[in-house]
Amino acid sequence: MATQAALESVVHDGPPGGIVLAELGPTAWAGRAGTANLATGRTPRADDRFRVGSITKTFVATVLLQLEEEGKLSLDDTVDHWLPGLVAGNGNDGSKIRLRQLLNHTSGIYSYTEDDTFKQREFSTDFLQHRYETWTPRRIVRLAMTHQPTFAPGDDWSYSDTNYVIASMVIQKATGHSYAHEIEQRILRPLHLVSTSVPGTRVRIPGPSGRAYSKLTGELAGPGEPGGAVYDVTELNPSFAGAAGEMISNGRDLNRFYRALFSGRLLKDRQLKEMMTTVPIENLPNFSYGLGLMKMTLSCGTEAWGHNGGIQGSISQTMATADGDHVLSLNFNGDWNVHEQRVVDAEFCGA
Repeated sequence: MATQAALESVVHDGPPGGIVLAELGPTAWAGRAGTANLATGRTPRADDRFRVGSITKTFVATVLLQLEEEGKLSLDDTVDHWLPGLVAGNGNDGSKIRLRQLLNHTSGIYSYTEDDTFKQREFSTDFLQHRYETWTPRRIVRLAMTHQPTFAPGDDWSYSDTNYVIASMVIQKATGHSYAHEIEQRILRPLHLVSTSVPGTRVRIPGPSGRAYSKLTGELAGPGEPGGAVYDVTELNPSFAGAAGEMISNGRDLNRFYRALFSGRLLKDRQLKEMMTTVPIENLPNFSYGLGLMKMTLSCGTEAWGHNGGIQGSISQTMATADGDHVLSLNFNGDWNVHEQRVVDAEFCGA
């Protein structure tokens, strides 16, 4: 089978192990390759939980769109309307940035995860000393504000994890509850996503899971030196990622979430259309980005919607057809030399 062969090829070239769950209509298929635990030799399991990284962003955007539908906010509100004075200094101006621009990455706000000091602290071997530290959203935004904007709001597109940390603060202000609470009440419980959680500062992955590994090269998802040291990074305080990428899930839950999203169970037609209205990405003609969703034109011309995600030791992706009938979730338990797109192409294009 093409998808299984692609999964095995990715593991052969990089991470220790990988899992995939594909669903087409009522039919489901699970694949696995490699090793989930280098110490014990345990093989990956289809129901293993993992850190999903930036797939978290689709959940956050869904909540904001639900709040818009309920009249609690407008995506045309400015950041300053909800969080006055938060985005300021070094040319940053929250009075000129709209919530929609946070969600589709046209705000121009610098991504704190690109800060050299942050990368040294979190993605190099320094991580081993800092892995249990807590980051607050305000600390994250303060770090981003030490940098000038990448461009004026609305003038371009640039992926920024800071956008979604700010979005979570807007959710808190608009509802009086944490963004984690709103995701749990609005999405996880109604859809019975029992393997999905928003961990906050909790360092362990609950339930069945393998281990997560990194070469801690200073860059997330870099190639890594062949034969270089491999570190177990499974336990970490994910507050440094927050609403940009802290969630934990598994393939079954992710597939159910995206199927529910595209079938209209979570959003009304108007909000779903907003979510799927994309902006182009310069130099990536096959990609465009909506509100917490990316659209990808695959090698065979098929359009797939979803999100990818990376965090120390874990590379994930969920992609689906626009009607949600065909959906794929994958995870690799290493963050170097991961060519996950091979698996997506194999599943949707058979190559």
